[in-house]
Amino acid sequence: MKPFTFQTVPDIRFGVGATATLPDMLRGRGAKRVLLVTDKGIRGAGLLAPVEEALSGAGLSVTVFDEVVADPPEDMVLRCGEAAKDKDAVIGLGGGSPLDTAKLAALLAKGQQPLSEMYGVDQVRAERLPLILIPTTAGTGSEVTPIAIVTTGETTKSGVVSPALYADAALLDPALTRGLPAEVTAATGVDAMVHAIEAYTTAHKKNPVSDALAREALRLLSVHVRGAFEDGNNDDHRGGAMLGAMLAGQAFANAPVAAVHALAYPLGGRFHLPHGLTNSLVLPHVLRFNLPAAAPLYAELAEDVAGHAEGSVEARAEAFVGAMEDICEAVGMRRRLREFGISHNHLPDLAEDAMLQTRLLQNNPREVTLEDARGIYERAW
Repeated sequence: MKPFTFQTVPDIRFGVGATATLPDMLRGRGAKRVLLVTDKGIRGAGLLAPVEEALSGAGLSVTVFDEVVADPPEDMVLRCGEAAKDKDAVIGLGGGSPLDTAKLAALLAKGQQPLSEMYGVDQVRAERLPLILIPTTAGTGSEVTPIAIVTTGETTKSGVVSPALYADAALLDPALTRGLPAEVTAATGVDAMVHAIEAYTTAHKKNPVSDALAREALRLLSVHVRGAFEDGNNDDHRGGAMLGAMLAGQAFANAPVAAVHALAYPLGGRFHLPHGLTNSLVLPHVLRFNLPAAAPLYAELAEDVAGHAEGSVEARAEAFVGAMEDICEAVGMRRRLREFGISHNHLPDLAEDAMLQTRLLQNNPREVTLEDARGIYERAW
């Protein structure tokens, strides 16, 4: 058995009402002045007020930074970092964008290193403030990953990848996802499934712990994403999807994602489409591209999403790909790039952009060339 390293958030609390423990957690870390990072959608949905009131009621001084937008731009992240400079702790509340922003704000608060020097893998030298992350979607897994993605140009994104980004604690409260629109439930749920699939099939750092987490995540998500999509107030389905997304996050934090994400990022960067949606648009085509190299692993995953699959390795692998297509269709995910105003003329540029994602492409079980990327986009178009 090969040596491996597995890291994750040291304190994870799951359950309806888990956020009630937040004030005590902060006091235990000596925090008195807190920056709460979120977005205006969370405020508008009524999710911010009870958290803010609980903190204020416990005698904590709370400053809210609610300027986070999807695909966080660098200038906004820097403003959030400035807002954290006189604080004792940072809380992230929301989907992947607020959580990623909170991670970086906690690092920037002490002014020890500019953001521009943090991009890449293991480039962080700065210490950070205490950090607690509270997801309000079941998708990104950002609450348990050491990754933050920043939009650094008109169409480009860069990642900060460092163990320093592991939060001190993650609070998972399914009640916070009850009002999530069905289309967001679908997109974030598919995103989480992609995390699990790519962690299980990654060419680098695949290990027994991430494998076990990825498979349990897929088992949970294949049932509960559809259930939460159909009944958004069902706490069992909301909780199952949230737990599955977290387990997938733990898996891909240690066994990194690959070509689905590499080809999805340009769609988000150029056309500002939600990340889960962009993953779903390229997912079946990347899976089929990978079949010659990944069929044995896909056949194993078929047991978790298509339990009826039988026959040869190839047949079971095909059943897995078909099951993922069925799940995307069942939760209403649209399937073609052209449905979003993407013209055929954009495909060469998208392929060029995807090839810049070398950090991700190196993890794919099958090598992806520029011609391959163009072909995948053609099939998705």
